[in-house]
Amino acid sequence: MIEGYVDRESVTAGEVLDLRVSTDAEEFRVRFYRLGRELEYLGESEPRRGVFKAPPAHPDGVAGHAAPDVDWELPHFAFPVPEQWRPGVYLAHLVEGDERRSAGVPLLGDGDVEGFSREFFVVRPRQPGRHGRVLYKKSTFTRHAYNRSDGEGLPRDSSLYDSPVHQEGDAHRQRGHKVSLHRPGGVIDLAHWDAPFIAWLERCGYAVEYCTDLDLHEDPELLSSYDLLLSVGHDEYWSAAMRDHVAAHLAGGGNVAFLSANTCWWRIHVTDGGTAFVSDTDHHVDGVYPHLPATDLWWAAPPDGVGRPENAMTGVSFRNGGMWPGDWPGDRPTEGYTVQHADHWVFEGTGLRDGRDGSPADRLGAGTALIGYECDGAAFVRDEHGVARASGVDGTPDSFLILGIYLLDPVNDDLHRFKWSHWNCPEREPAITSPRAATMGVHTTEGGGTVFTAGTVDWPVVCGREEDAGVVRVTRNVIDRLSRRGPDLGPAPVRKGT
Repeated sequence: MIEGYVDRESVTAGEVLDLRVSTDAEEFRVRFYRLGRELEYLGESEPRRGVFKAPPAHPDGVAGHAAPDVDWELPHFAFPVPEQWRPGVYLAHLVEGDERRSAGVPLLGDGDVEGFSREFFVVRPRQPGRHGRVLYKKSTFTRHAYNRSDGEGLPRDSSLYDSPVHQEGDAHRQRGHKVSLHRPGGVIDLAHWDAPFIAWLERCGYAVEYCTDLDLHEDPELLSSYDLLLSVGHDEYWSAAMRDHVAAHLAGGGNVAFLSANTCWWRIHVTDGGTAFVSDTDHHVDGVYPHLPATDLWWAAPPDGVGRPENAMTGVSFRNGGMWPGDWPGDRPTEGYTVQHADHWVFEGTGLRDGRDGSPADRLGAGTALIGYECDGAAFVRDEHGVARASGVDGTPDSFLILGIYLLDPVNDDLHRFKWSHWNCPEREPAITSPRAATMGVHTTEGGGTVFTAGTVDWPVVCGREEDAGVVRVTRNVIDRLSRRGPDLGPAPVRKGT
């Protein structure tokens, strides 16, 4: 048995990576890889003496659970990071046993990113922006919220969702559910969303640098070295500082592409010196679900929420989107987005039509699982031509232009239907004010920055695997256009039908 985690998920080239490892083997080694157009093997460490430490018990006392809210304080091992390592996302594979035993463990291939006895980390350059003006943000806070602390053959079921730990607030601590960043659990989300998209970026020759949520949270100057920030996959948990730093970036003419969904749904409070966070969510407390008030919901008005709707930044919200009701990752609908405003620069070179010539509108991503497993939307109305336009009643900016839309049916027993995101908050919003729809769109800010939103977590999967030529071309258009500050998108669209 071997498992571990990194002290911090990002490290600067030339500095030291701190790994925490527990194993019942007498010794172990670490194999290092870089995620790129393929999984690149970089080498193996010298053997280290194995030390075993049992996980801390869960405060509920249930056998087999482990505490999700405290630092596991596993034994510490230091590994120098070579200065020549390029910016990127790296994988550490923990291999237990002596030289003979470890030699029998095959090297990982492109399909082996997911699994236990693995941990990822980001290598950042010594001079930010030197390698490229596009910054890829790995959604690490969301990763930790879902991390169940499982090991190989050891289901511990302990996370923000499984056996969560809730603490009451006082003068010395924040009220809410607490999650430690210092826990093992292996690699899951990185393999699904990030690995295929990172491979695609490198195949296309894009010069990209990388950061984590904690990097963005801590450094108000981080985005000053970049023109485009990428949010990829499932990006649910954001701190106020992260939002403030992105807002300043947009106000200065910087751009953001949200190739993600369920984005910025819960606010988090970083604690314990950057090794844990607390979020007052509606997750279980003493068997009660939903547990309300859950005051860290971004869109809800105080005192029952933050009162800072996420769609003011992204243009869309999970509040107006939906999720797949089956097991993750589950099946997906394959109809794709109905195209609107096909003459927009986002669709340049795709050949897609929007139906204004009297023919049916084309579907972006048709035949692929583009929509899901969670998706975000904007409250909308239809104009006299049937075109969906953002109504703005939910906080969506006036300049938001809906470029693609997919209506979500209410949940029922047919597994080819989505579940409304409204399902878990009827106490907050008794009436549904707009049809639910996955929504792709774009808007400009007063500072000249541009925001593109894909509205679905699986956009990077379809693009990364090149399953749809239109999705690939739209992604290239977005990155090519927004990887410089302040592109001129022309006047904001005129809103009709409100």
